[in-house]
Amino acid sequence: MLLDAPGQPLRAAITSSPDPGPGQVLVRVRACGVCRTDLHVADGELPRPKLPLVLGHEIVADVAGLGPGEASFAPGERVGVPWLAWTCGECRYCRAGRENLCDRARFTGYQVDGGYAEYTVADARYCFRLPPAYADAEAAPLLCAGLIGHRALRAAGDSERLGIYGFGAAAHIVAQVARHEGRRVFAFTREGDLAAQAFARELGAEWAGASTDLPPEPLDGAIIFAPAGPLVPAALRAVAKAGTVVCAGIHMSPIPSFPYEILWEERVVRSVANLTRRDGEEFLRLAGEIPLRIATEPLPLSNANQALDRLRQGKVRGAAVLVPA
Repeated sequence: MLLDAPGQPLRAAITSSPDPGPGQVLVRVRACGVCRTDLHVADGELPRPKLPLVLGHEIVADVAGLGPGEASFAPGERVGVPWLAWTCGECRYCRAGRENLCDRARFTGYQVDGGYAEYTVADARYCFRLPPAYADAEAAPLLCAGLIGHRALRAAGDSERLGIYGFGAAAHIVAQVARHEGRRVFAFTREGDLAAQAFARELGAEWAGASTDLPPEPLDGAIIFAPAGPLVPAALRAVAKAGTVVCAGIHMSPIPSFPYEILWEERVVRSVANLTRRDGEEFLRLAGEIPLRIATEPLPLSNANQALDRLRQGKVRGAAVLVPA
């Protein structure tokens, strides 16, 4: 499925399988999650994508071929391909182990063709072995919703009382990890979304309400997954002194001005960008131990536009996942 220009529907296309180059693997896609970042690219909210483009960066696949000299994986082995597709290894961020901030980074389903396809190629350095307990559709959301959620949770520090704003794919995974770690979870959803609030309670949230509500007690930290700038001051009002508000999305609408008093007393606002290979290894190991309940809505690859529309309208419970025929 190809995106020819932002704002246009994806179109089906028949192309030949790409050839893997040095350091790359050719993979046969078994499942690909539909992420909100895909929406940001498709809707033109992220600038300058490669065009035409194959979206998708939560890829579960079998290794179908190896580039020259590549031996990291065996043919037929199941791998996961995430958002971070390539880094230079040379800039100050890469040298410091902060490859998520690489000056020349390239991203799957944005500058590199992704997984809304039957085959794609990937840099072997940025492919992960997946916990065997998860079926393909269940494993797909782990590769972004799970990974970025994991990094966001670590950025929130040791917050015992954790607020989660926007209860979608990432939040429903993070809530389970937080409960596993003994944290208390407070979920915030769209106004009147009783189904999402009930879902959050099913997964261990002790309170769920609208994003405009204050929780029953102050929070130690909050993670914002919804791409809505007004949630930043809302979360600041909800956290206690020295609380941290983590913005976990790659795109957010403008943040309105807010009074200094809700930032004062050493409250912190910070963002999370991309992932590192260490994040992937840590989280996937953890996912193999907990285990996590991954809610998915599998759809045929040909229904990619429908999946994006459902996500755009907030109608997906958990994560939508595309499955090639």
